[in-house]
Amino acid sequence: MKEKFDIVSEICSQKVTTTYSTSFSMATKMLAPTIRQDIYNIYGFVRFADEIVDSFHDFNKEELFNKFEADLHHALENRISLNPILNSFQHTVHNYKIDQHLINSFMDSMRQDLSKSEYRTTEEYKQYIYGSADVVGLMCLKVFVKGDEAKFEELKEAAMHLGSAFQKVNFLRDLKADYETLNRTYFPNTNLSALDENSKKEIIDEIEKDFRKGYEGILMLPAEAKFGVFMAYRYYRRLLKKLAKTPAMEIKNARIRVPNYEKFGLLTRSYVKYQLKLVK
Repeated sequence: MKEKFDIVSEICSQKVTTTYSTSFSMATKMLAPTIRQDIYNIYGFVRFADEIVDSFHDFNKEELFNKFEADLHHALENRISLNPILNSFQHTVHNYKIDQHLINSFMDSMRQDLSKSEYRTTEEYKQYIYGSADVVGLMCLKVFVKGDEAKFEELKEAAMHLGSAFQKVNFLRDLKADYETLNRTYFPNTNLSALDENSKKEIIDEIEKDFRKGYEGILMLPAEAKFGVFMAYRYYRRLLKKLAKTPAMEIKNARIRVPNYEKFGLLTRSYVKYQLKLVK
């Protein structure tokens, strides 16, 4: 007789998504109803973990994170949690057989944000992105392919590139907040206090490579997922273009964003492209 609590849990995950991210919730609404809720469930989980390490400055973050991690393990083992976000997440994990390795890698990267402030080597940087972004893309891919392991393996690399691209755009967009508020720098071999146009271009070129490889995977996604993921891709590409046109000094001093009216315009144009079969 857990059905009502499961419904409440799902509503909570959906509410977290719509409250925290206009762009992601807009893209998620473009997914087929058969898979939409499970993406809300994944987003709610990753958002809560991220909020602990990024936002709760007046509280003991490590203590909160340890409690969240213990509750996560309990939820996965017992298939229930009184934390509605974890309750809905565990349902998706079990329903699509999401690998424990993906969850552990995500939590490991989030834990690093409690104490690590600088990523000095490319290896450290790649490992952090794998845990904080690539594995989230892989969790979503498990849902998109509905348990088809052959399809998952076929699209795995592209999904990781797309997750990397999204995360790197976030890093560039949030440069000021990460550096000044959280005392973090993610890009290795880059002096963010003296970010110049050449350094910015190198970062953007790297992101563009990820986007190209990620787009190849979007074209091969099942119909239920393709338009929603394409919408997220279009949004992040638009944000990257704005960052490319913004002087490096301005990126360091302000958070660049895509206004809501532009997001809705992107949605309309993306839908037209999709309906005209321009996304093949």
